[in-house]
Amino acid sequence: MDRREFFSRSFGKAAEKLTSHVDEKVARRAVHWIRPPFAISELEFLLACTRCDACINACPHKVIFPLAARLGADVMGTPALDLLNKGCQLCEDWPCVQACESNALNNLDEEQRPINTPPQMAKASIDTEKCLPYSGPECGACNHVCKIDGALTWQQEKPSINQELCVGCGMCREACIVEDKAITIHSIHE
Repeated sequence: MDRREFFSRSFGKAAEKLTSHVDEKVARRAVHWIRPPFAISELEFLLACTRCDACINACPHKVIFPLAARLGADVMGTPALDLLNKGCQLCEDWPCVQACESNALNNLDEEQRPINTPPQMAKASIDTEKCLPYSGPECGACNHVCKIDGALTWQQEKPSINQELCVGCGMCREACIVEDKAITIHSIHE
């Protein structure tokens, strides 16, 4: 191995470790927000997103909002989903993705064909202490709102979430009539 090859390999390994470290750090911070559908990995997203608000303006249900400055200059103005108050409607033509010119939101496969299957955006879970059917009274407010077949199932009048199928759209949380909501939404980075 000559000197040039030695330095080339050493630099490559150091750059790879640094990128991996930064990627992990960025992903840990991302537990505090949920990106719009088809967002690329968090580090790549931060590098690609131009903070143009096109996806925010394209969302017909006003579920996407810009992150605040108090979260840091690196994420300020980048889009996130307000799944604590609204559900992502999983629009058929993905207007938020179509509006993104920087490809920070990208639903194309390797052959540049559109992916129509909703991506996992978050994780949903049911707090059985708060959910009405678990304490006796009937409810069913979330029964018919899930757009993913088999993600929200009912057994003996009690709902459960199939984590393998759920994409974390938050539609069930939006429909929940209990205050504090019986359904919680978590970042996929947790």
